[in-house]
Amino acid sequence: MINLKNVTLRRGTKVLLDKASVTLNPGEKVGLVGRNGAGKSTLFALFNGSLTEDGGDFEMPRQWRMGQVAQNMPETDQPASDFVLEGDTRLAELRQRLVLAEASGDGMEMAHVYTDLADAGDHDALPRAEALILGLGFRVDELNNPVNSFSGGWRMRLQLARALMCPSDILILDEPTNHLDLDALVWLEAWLQRYAGTMIVISHDREFLDAVTDVTLHIDHAKLTRYGGNYSAFEILRAQQMELQQASFSKQQDKIAHLQKFITRFKAQASKAKQAQSRVKALERMEKVAPLLADAEFTFGFKEPNNLPNPMLAISDASFGYTVDEEAKAILQGVSKSVLAGQRIGILGANGQGKSTLVKTIARTMPLLAGTLTEGKGLNIGYFAQQELDVLHPQDTPLEHMIRLAKELGPNSGEPSREQDLRNYLGTFNFSGDMVKQAVGSMSGGEKARLVLAMIVWQRPNLLLLDEPTNHLDLATREALSMALNEFEGTVMLVSHDRALLRAVCDEFWMVGRGKVEPFDGDLDDYQKYLLEESKRLREAAKNAVKPPNGALPDLPSVPAVAAKAPPESVSAPLISSAEQRKNEAQKRQLLAVQTRPLKRELEQAEQRMAQIEGEKAQLEQHLTKPMPPAELAEAGRRLKSLTDEQAKLEERWLELSAQLEETL
Repeated sequence: MINLKNVTLRRGTKVLLDKASVTLNPGEKVGLVGRNGAGKSTLFALFNGSLTEDGGDFEMPRQWRMGQVAQNMPETDQPASDFVLEGDTRLAELRQRLVLAEASGDGMEMAHVYTDLADAGDHDALPRAEALILGLGFRVDELNNPVNSFSGGWRMRLQLARALMCPSDILILDEPTNHLDLDALVWLEAWLQRYAGTMIVISHDREFLDAVTDVTLHIDHAKLTRYGGNYSAFEILRAQQMELQQASFSKQQDKIAHLQKFITRFKAQASKAKQAQSRVKALERMEKVAPLLADAEFTFGFKEPNNLPNPMLAISDASFGYTVDEEAKAILQGVSKSVLAGQRIGILGANGQGKSTLVKTIARTMPLLAGTLTEGKGLNIGYFAQQELDVLHPQDTPLEHMIRLAKELGPNSGEPSREQDLRNYLGTFNFSGDMVKQAVGSMSGGEKARLVLAMIVWQRPNLLLLDEPTNHLDLATREALSMALNEFEGTVMLVSHDRALLRAVCDEFWMVGRGKVEPFDGDLDDYQKYLLEESKRLREAAKNAVKPPNGALPDLPSVPAVAAKAPPESVSAPLISSAEQRKNEAQKRQLLAVQTRPLKRELEQAEQRMAQIEGEKAQLEQHLTKPMPPAELAEAGRRLKSLTDEQAKLEERWLELSAQLEETL
């Protein structure tokens, strides 16, 4: 087990842990949480041996093998499969021993090594490495590509695969989901759930933590507190603990005030001096309950858009892609969609299928290859790029960014643009003091993300295009973003691997894949099942029917047949003539028909009207994909919005009528 006893950790002069104690048991899956700067990464450095404690005792079994993701960017021409395969250090060591044994002709050593290689899984090592690579989102044809041929984010995925390949007793993961899309994230969750060793993970993805952890370790005010359960359980337990602490603090303050009042009143009277002195000692001996010091919540909101064009966008027979050497490479073709005011669209799809290309083209940072994309009059786009530096200048400060933005928008923006106003505004996004004069290039990913959000809010957009906005945001900022998006009155188009954000914000989904953009009728749980099945299919194709024991997803267990209910025992009943029985049944049917006739009539009318609306909406949506005068476009958009609202009310009434009818029957 892992033991920390009165451990003190410092970074420079700052005390990050002050006499902290905790025990972690073998096989536990631990989520390490706390606000940014609390000391999570420093504690990881203690676990992996790159830092020693400044005080107290830290114990971890010496024989434990550790797996962790190397933070350096790999620079090698080695094929991706070979690079990941080398992560199995035990296997690499045995293969080196075999080379030496063969060179020396030591037959006995060779026999021992061959036995050890078999035990270490040498026969299926390559399929296991390939399964890890494919599970993290790579294509089959990329398995043997040189590591250097991939971008930085993909090379970090290879580092993660290499860490998972390493046989380990303890696995340490610091933000493993940062470079992953939702398909790779779902696969990683399934892999970690089957991991047999001890795991400690830092993550700002609450659904990921809920899925893979069973213990939560919270760093707060230089102390470590252990909670049994995943992140959601931790939130409940911590809220209860804070409530109890506040009650205990208030109760103790009342007691202290009472003792102090007695001391002040009687300390000068000789007859009461001894009693007053005893109360002074009682105060000194009292173990003080700390006051409740909850972290200040970070909140912000999007300003009301100046106008809401409807439709926002009309896309007709469009092709999305990029141009290489003056040759167009289409990723998505034949796209005809309309985006209405107030819609909240989650954009789903496996990695590399064109989600970011779609968003970048709508954001005007990439040209449309073919077809038409008609913008509603007054469309104002707020775009959050997947790479924040796409819209930030590393050498400039947050204040310089805001000054430039205020000049670009001009006095017609309706926003105050004096330097002090801009400083105050940045302060609402936690850029205070000297931070407004700090170069953006030296800031953390979370700080850059907050600056991009601040700039977007300032522009008062009516269409938000968000491409992985949570990559570097902590849990508190993600929650603030979720609340702000729910209160936003415009339209949202969101690409994200944060399922909690997608669930909270989006009420419909588009599937981007196989060159098309189509509606996805299921929910996120359905999408996760689809991703797991697709990932498993790709890995099985790559393995050529060789099934690795560790890399592959488990087959779904068969569902046992439900046992038939035993027929109820016969009971005696009073004898009734068949004629009288038929008469009673006829009366019941007649009464039931009278009761249900109005419900059935209204239900039938609702169904007929919903069918009419569906047909009219289909015609309007098809009409919106064609070029038309602005006035006609706006009128069609208003009619479509009216039909959508009427349809929603009818569907709600249909559900109510169906429930009433079911109860009656």
